[in-house]
Amino acid sequence: MAATRELLDRVERHCSGEHSAKALREAIVAELRRAIPFDGYVFAVTDPVTRVATAPLADVPGLPWERLPELIRWRYQTTINRWTEMLDAGESAASLLATTCGEPSASPLWHNVQRDLGVTDSASVVFGDRYGCWGFLELLRRSPVPFAKNEIALLSALSPMVTAGLRRALARTFVAPAEHVTRLGPAVVILGPDLAVRNQTAGAAEALAKLLPPDEPISPIPAAVYNIGAALIASENGVPVGPPWSRVNLGGSRWLTVRADRIGGEIAVSIEVSTSAERMDLFARTHALSARETEVLELLATGLDTKEIAAALVLSDHTVNDHVKAVLAKCGARNRQVLLSRAHGG
Repeated sequence: MAATRELLDRVERHCSGEHSAKALREAIVAELRRAIPFDGYVFAVTDPVTRVATAPLADVPGLPWERLPELIRWRYQTTINRWTEMLDAGESAASLLATTCGEPSASPLWHNVQRDLGVTDSASVVFGDRYGCWGFLELLRRSPVPFAKNEIALLSALSPMVTAGLRRALARTFVAPAEHVTRLGPAVVILGPDLAVRNQTAGAAEALAKLLPPDEPISPIPAAVYNIGAALIASENGVPVGPPWSRVNLGGSRWLTVRADRIGGEIAVSIEVSTSAERMDLFARTHALSARETEVLELLATGLDTKEIAAALVLSDHTVNDHVKAVLAKCGARNRQVLLSRAHGG
């Protein structure tokens, strides 16, 4: 019991620190290795609205690189212990064998891919709150010993603090220095039904090279492209995760929006700089703004002053000023100009 409390305390310290989303996930995985045996993992950040994965951090033993699209495709078509179903059901952690009553073949992901990798059980954790879904973690085990109830309970206890930690880490991207991206030409990647990359525009190649975070040895964009394509296929097959688009952070305050649509029998994935509205929504969610505070922020962004906002929302000037002060405090901005610059990315 003392060891569990110490682990929770260490994870809480990581989540309360100044880690990036990637560094936070790495620290959490390292802590979990000290408490729970596992052979592989997938730890993804998700768009809080669409719940589509954007930047997976993973170590899947035995997975050939060419099977990665297949793994992602089946992950989205498997509703058993999928992060979306768990979040909707209010379940923060679960194991595959417990959910399937010892019949893992009930999971298309396990039956079609994970079984070949020697996976015997998996433990899934979802990270979500009232502001959205921020990510999920899957631990993979290849030993004959299934995940125990106390291990699942520990993962469940970690969920709220990791949720808040991931959200705050993404909020910090809006103040991190980064090169300002002014233009991005047509950027489209074409995928086949199996998610294999068939083609891409010259603009896509240029955009990926230009916007690749300098500290990432492998671009997160291919993973985002596969996930968006898989989300579209899942929706077409009647098991949707969410709309097939997501916002992807490329380091600093750079955000792209990735979308998927059908062109004949193929999938076209477009990549473009996130709009001000897309950034504003994400900015409000990551900083845990209330619905009213978000309304005030959006009206501030249109150029309205206090009296005009008060008239639009049928509030007093004093109440509007209180909301503005609350927004500034939550976002760590010293004035309205700094606040809007961060939210817009200007």
